[in-house]
Amino acid sequence: MLDQVFNEVYTKFKLHFYKAVFGRFQTREASLTTVETFCMEIIMALDAPTVNEFSSFLGISAPNAAYKINNLIQKGYVRKEQSESDKREYHLVVTQKYIDYYNISYRYVSKVVERVKERFPPEDVAKMEEMLRVISDELMPELPLQAQTDAAEAEK
Repeated sequence: MLDQVFNEVYTKFKLHFYKAVFGRFQTREASLTTVETFCMEIIMALDAPTVNEFSSFLGISAPNAAYKINNLIQKGYVRKEQSESDKREYHLVVTQKYIDYYNISYRYVSKVVERVKERFPPEDVAKMEEMLRVISDELMPELPLQAQTDAAEAEK
């Protein structure tokens, strides 16, 4: 039963995001393809990866990754920043243009969290936060998402 309910919540978040993205296609505001949107989500989640880190994570060739990244740079969603520690390395950094685009999804997460805070007592909300932290940090170690944790903390 838990797996079914967890999947329902996860699916609703995805569907809301997809609906918002496709809504932008209808009004011609969107300039990212679906694959580019996924690439941007990955770049943001990996927190300024190098091109090699990005291509390794996706399991695609470096030239294929470079092609995708160059398209995102041309559209203004990503920029390359030279590494302070190794001048030969460049990190992929999302631009404000993408953050504004991304917020269509994040605003809904915030809305649901506010509803949770209104619906449940503070001790239940604290327990839920603790459980989600354990799930993220301990039970899903293959996919660290420190960037999103840092972004959420910065919003507070």
